[in-house]
Amino acid sequence: QVQVVESGGGLVQPGGSLRLSCVASGRIFSINAMGWYRQAPGKQRELVSTITSGGSTNYADSVKGRFTISRDNAKNTVYLQMNSLKPEDTAVYYCAVDVVEIRSSIAATFRYWGQGTQVTVSS
Repeated sequence: QVQVVESGGGLVQPGGSLRLSCVASGRIFSINAMGWYRQAPGKQRELVSTITSGGSTNYADSVKGRFTISRDNAKNTVYLQMNSLKPEDTAVYYCAVDVVEIRSSIAATFRYWGQGTQVTVSS
């Protein structure tokens, strides 16, 4: 089993900053991509940012230049630094981790999700 736990959400004023963290633990052989998604009330879950094991990053157009994703492979942890936050960034933020597991001597990749952390941007 693999557990994924996010932290760092909260209430912040427009223009402020937050840093989200996500750590994966359990039966992990290795981790491929890690990423952040978000879901606002009444909307579908959307991609925010991803980072590969080699450090290549991808961002949604709406957060480019404001958010920065990074990871610590030794700690199985991914971070999302969010600056210049806007009210439209308000959402539940979910961490997704693509974990390589060895099952019956066969390597396979499984995506695990965290429980989500609320980010609210409001004055």
